[in-house]
Amino acid sequence: QVRLLESGGGLVQAGGSLRLSCSASGGTLSTLTMGWFRQAPGKEREFVAAIMRYGGGTAYADGVKGRFTISRDNAEKSLSLQMNSLKPEDTAVYYCAASLIPAGITTRLGYNYWGQGTQVTVSQ
Repeated sequence: QVRLLESGGGLVQAGGSLRLSCSASGGTLSTLTMGWFRQAPGKEREFVAAIMRYGGGTAYADGVKGRFTISRDNAEKSLSLQMNSLKPEDTAVYYCAASLIPAGITTRLGYNYWGQGTQVTVSQ
């Protein structure tokens, strides 16, 4: 059973930066494809970014390309999301997710394990 715990959320002004972290336990991080999703009030949870297992390629939602960077440290069992040039529309609860099989990684169904989420609020 993989357990995920997010941290690093908070309140930031538009144009600012935040770095989210996700610590993993109960599994071998290098064998997992990892992703970040977010859910704004009244909206469905949506894909943000993913990084393939064994340090492979990355994928981003169109709305965050060039602003967000996903990275992983397999030795430290951690996943990060560096978020720059934040916009009010980035306000959401951000979730870390892990996938045993790297298929459908831009969809919720592609992931087996989820963290509890961390709130990111971007003010005008």
